[in-house]
Amino acid sequence: MTREEKSQVIQDLTAQLADTSTIYLADISGLDAATTSNLRRACFKANVQLAVVKNTLLSKAMEASDKDFGELPDVLKGNTSILIAEAANAPAKVIKEFRKKSKDRPLLKGAYVEEAVYIGDDQLDALVNIKSREELIGDIITLLQSPAKNVVSALQSGGGKLSGILKTLSEK
Repeated sequence: MTREEKSQVIQDLTAQLADTSTIYLADISGLDAATTSNLRRACFKANVQLAVVKNTLLSKAMEASDKDFGELPDVLKGNTSILIAEAANAPAKVIKEFRKKSKDRPLLKGAYVEEAVYIGDDQLDALVNIKSREELIGDIITLLQSPAKNVVSALQSGGGKLSGILKTLSEK
């Protein structure tokens, strides 16, 4: 690879890092061709980009980025694959689901999710449990609707008459 090609790869990686808030680093070494193909297919279905990267080039791209990756560049040893997705927990779910079939691979090295850095494979369960923005909004709406639903059901149980409604409201 020429110096110009390396420079172009670093620029591309830097742009990719700037455009996303969810980056996972994993080790997929030891997987045979068929298993790797199945992993790529699972990532595609979950809308997760999977690419094998050179550690030195990714490290330089992280340095050039405006984001603070904390200790994440320290895990760039051995084989590294980068998983990028819009949903914060999508790559973690893919890894966890895929491990049911292929024991201990892919191995999570670290992740950068919404400005938080997670280091180590033991963080996988925490990453799986991260809720997406849409899930959080749904939970908030459900919590906000709950009191309103209680009032409406209480009003309806009062028989629809003014005296019944007042009695129900006073009991609540």
